[in-house]
Amino acid sequence: MDSHFKLEPFDKNAPIILAMIGIWYTNFYNAETQVILPYDQYLRRFPAYVQFLDMKSNGKSNLGRPYNLANFSTGTVTWGEAGTNGQHSFYQLLHQGTRLAPCDFIIPAISHNPIENNRHHKLLVCNFLAQGEALMKGRSVDEVLKDMKDVPPEGVESLQQHKVFEGNRPSNSIVVQMVTPYTLGLLMAMYEHKAFVQSVVWDVDPFAHPSDDLGKTRADKILPFLEDPRKTKIFDQSTNGLIAFIKRKMEPLTWMDYGMLVYEAAYDPPITEIAKKGELFNLAAL
Repeated sequence: MDSHFKLEPFDKNAPIILAMIGIWYTNFYNAETQVILPYDQYLRRFPAYVQFLDMKSNGKSNLGRPYNLANFSTGTVTWGEAGTNGQHSFYQLLHQGTRLAPCDFIIPAISHNPIENNRHHKLLVCNFLAQGEALMKGRSVDEVLKDMKDVPPEGVESLQQHKVFEGNRPSNSIVVQMVTPYTLGLLMAMYEHKAFVQSVVWDVDPFAHPSDDLGKTRADKILPFLEDPRKTKIFDQSTNGLIAFIKRKMEPLTWMDYGMLVYEAAYDPPITEIAKKGELFNLAAL
């Protein structure tokens, strides 16, 4: 993949093509997210890797020159889930939601688990192909009416609008022969080069991660206030309130305290009752 990225012309270069497609939808169609959808259980954590890669590398507003803040979108909120797990949770939003969410579908042609003479994997491939086609083509009113020819007229009228899909939702389909260390490395390198190309176009530094230092520095300052009850409050009102609340909850539980926790969990007091105790919402007064 490294040689491919270095040597292939732009119109045949997979990382560059993916990068420019991503920029097209992010900066010209105002897409705020991209979805990584591997149809293989061995790639179930791959969306988390791409999430880390993209959001850590390009999630920045500082451009190449000092004090030059971007007035356009950089980085993309990246998320995803393995295969049919996503179909039964968030695909509804991908097909009919009001937000544009370009998708990358990934599948191996050969499964490590050819159950029932590979029938299960063939069904998975069918779902992989069907989702990309459905996002692209949608379903027209005429198709809906044809599918509902046996439904009473009053039912057709009430259900028709809910069964129409506008289509024209973008997706990429990526096929590898089999999930192996080699093909996994190809996928990782492809997305890494894609992130680098986007950083060049957006003029952000993909290798700088200032948020790491910021969070660690603030955490180091807070630790003494959790360890020493005599420490005074020097943070903002919200943080001071949270520190005080957490310190109280950190105190060792007696058997009676533990019994009360079990009792409250069992009877689940209404949220309004908890709020009245000042333990949830009245943090500013702590």
